[in-house]
Amino acid sequence: MEKQIREYASGNEMAAIAIRQIGYDLMGYYPITPSTQIAENLDIMRANGESDLIMIAAEGEHSAAGICYGAAVGGGRVINATSANGLLYAIEQFPVQSGTRYPMVMNVVCRTVSGPLSIKGDHSDIMFMLNAGWPILYAHSVQEVYDFNIIALKLAEAVRLPVVVAYDGFFTSHQKKRCYRFEKDEVVWDFIGPKKEDYPFLDLEHPITVGSYMNEPDLINNRYQLHLAMKKADDLLPDLFKEYGELSGRTYGKVEGYKWEDAQSLLLLLGSSYDTALEAVDKLRAQGKKAGALTLHTLRPFPDKEIASFCKNAVNLLVADRQDSYGAKGGNLSLEVRAAIQRAGGIPGCTCAGESASDGGAADIRNIRIKSLIYGLGGKDFFVEDAIKMLAWAENQESPDFAYYGVTKGENPKEDSDDLFFAPLSAEKTRTGATRVEEKDGEVQVSGGSLNATAAVPKRLAPGHGACPGCGIPVNVNLLLRAIEDPVVLLFQTGCGMIVTTSYPHTSFKVPFVHNLFQNGAATLSGIAEICYRKQKKGEIPAGDIIFIMVSGDGGMDIGMGSALGTALRGHRLILFEYDNGGYMNTGYQLSYSTPKGARSATSHVGRAQYGKGFFHKDMPQIMAATGIPYVATAAESNPIDFIKKAAKAAYYAKTTGTAYVKALSACPLNWNDKPATERRVIEKAVDCCYFPLYEVEKGKTTLNYDPEKAGKKAPVLDWLSMMGRTKHLQNEIYADVVKDLQEEVDRRFARLKAKAENPVL
Repeated sequence: MEKQIREYASGNEMAAIAIRQIGYDLMGYYPITPSTQIAENLDIMRANGESDLIMIAAEGEHSAAGICYGAAVGGGRVINATSANGLLYAIEQFPVQSGTRYPMVMNVVCRTVSGPLSIKGDHSDIMFMLNAGWPILYAHSVQEVYDFNIIALKLAEAVRLPVVVAYDGFFTSHQKKRCYRFEKDEVVWDFIGPKKEDYPFLDLEHPITVGSYMNEPDLINNRYQLHLAMKKADDLLPDLFKEYGELSGRTYGKVEGYKWEDAQSLLLLLGSSYDTALEAVDKLRAQGKKAGALTLHTLRPFPDKEIASFCKNAVNLLVADRQDSYGAKGGNLSLEVRAAIQRAGGIPGCTCAGESASDGGAADIRNIRIKSLIYGLGGKDFFVEDAIKMLAWAENQESPDFAYYGVTKGENPKEDSDDLFFAPLSAEKTRTGATRVEEKDGEVQVSGGSLNATAAVPKRLAPGHGACPGCGIPVNVNLLLRAIEDPVVLLFQTGCGMIVTTSYPHTSFKVPFVHNLFQNGAATLSGIAEICYRKQKKGEIPAGDIIFIMVSGDGGMDIGMGSALGTALRGHRLILFEYDNGGYMNTGYQLSYSTPKGARSATSHVGRAQYGKGFFHKDMPQIMAATGIPYVATAAESNPIDFIKKAAKAAYYAKTTGTAYVKALSACPLNWNDKPATERRVIEKAVDCCYFPLYEVEKGKTTLNYDPEKAGKKAPVLDWLSMMGRTKHLQNEIYADVVKDLQEEVDRRFARLKAKAENPVL
């Protein structure tokens, strides 16, 4: 047994430690709760010079999976981590990787798949991977997360398949436990061994083609080879578990059981719930009841023979699923366990008996009763008392063989109730005449729009939201909406703005509101707008102007950029509004493509080997302008009149012409690490240093709305950076080159903007 060091760490931290010790070449990733901490911890190690891992922050999980696939094809050792909807967004890439037989490892930190949106842990994501052709190891403890990450890579390279290491979000990923890791990285390297490539892709003297087009019978042969590889993994795992046990003192099997040998009633659970069930078993044993518990360490290949062996003496088997396969009367785990028992002869009245994988004897499970319960969805806590009740439910012959456990009855409001928390905002209430927009001589002109006058427009976003003090989101949304006097329909992409305003069963909105995920918000709103126009044309709903507005931020114009550009190119009549707070704030501030170069974030740490984010911020207004939409504008709360007039123009174009895009710089005191009371001055300094210039592109013509040079307020970029804790380190002389690069890029962009404004056609 090799020497080990005791750690007090979470599952995500132990995954990062294993990844560092293995010495992977590359990680393609996109931050998504609760897997993000893996990338965050690895970035700390990289910043401190403890790892030379190449970390590529993609603009979404689909691209992250593509980055990983490309690196694996190129011969690198590759790691990824994801959860929930991120897994689903990338899912079409996973059969590509297994079908072309390129190994890698991906940690799936299991979480609820929305909608409705929930970030808590259950197993509804991992079950989508069952048919992807990846072996899946499931860790129920922090220790197993570390161990399985090491075993997984050796398995992946031995059978030439990508492998998943899965574990419970928050329960295992975030809770700290005492566990062990190898003291020397060399022990890990020696166990895994050197990487071998039978057909090196980058051997230019022997070129190969990967992923060619196939017809039958070649395709079925490819799938058969994949089947054989999975069978090889099934045969190899016991030896890998044994070999690893000799190094670590921890020997695993495909199935783990507790007091199962003489148990008459067994509870089978996946993940962290198993540890809770062990205590329940002890309590029942103290009462003289023969109870036991089982969990699985492998979902693929599925351990059917091992399950049958562990159940050979049981009368009752309850399979508890943290996920449902809707309409199948059980989650995927229970369905597969039933199939495994059936294969072993476990059908009432059957005269055959299955073979035991462990001792070669007969597993006499012909009369076992199997029941299924769906529990713990959305991270609902699971207690010892729940496990005891579940086993009692399984033993009750009157209880059905499938049900939901832990459902609570909700209150149904009276259908005819007029007792609404917010009164609907009719057009008569919002049309105050404070802002007037009209087109004269081919130009859209805005009159009015003063702060006092527009204050009369009722707020669509009500007080009572849960935003942090000083948060710029409600400020910017309300500034936008106070200039729009027509009825509005709002779509918020996932982000802080949505989370702090719509915590069920409450809402902060007095107007129709819908949420969709980062990557599809603009497309969703275009569908709503088009069906509205159709219904109005057919007379199914009242005619009249409605302004459709998508609100995005927290990095939403990274993963959502493709959808937004497609919507703009199609020219749907709506507004795309981006509150740019310069990071993925709703997941704890990881770098986004709009984060300033040099800024500290949870995935761009500052250390002896790293100075923060390593590339320049994305110029989204210019990208949108390139689509040819009729109106693009930037706005800032430090210049509210300018903001209101631009919002009014955007609404006019959305009513009459096509897509309008407005971007506001939005403060985030928590993650910018500054004071809420100073945010307006911070925003103003960003405008004065030209990091965030105020301009509009109207029908292809650029107008500079504010020139700090002419106003005598032009400031160095460092003046703005020095106001925020996330960039304050750039004042240090050792980062002078970073500041110089950023200043030159800001100056270059502003010079181009001025040149466009001075040109009659740009």
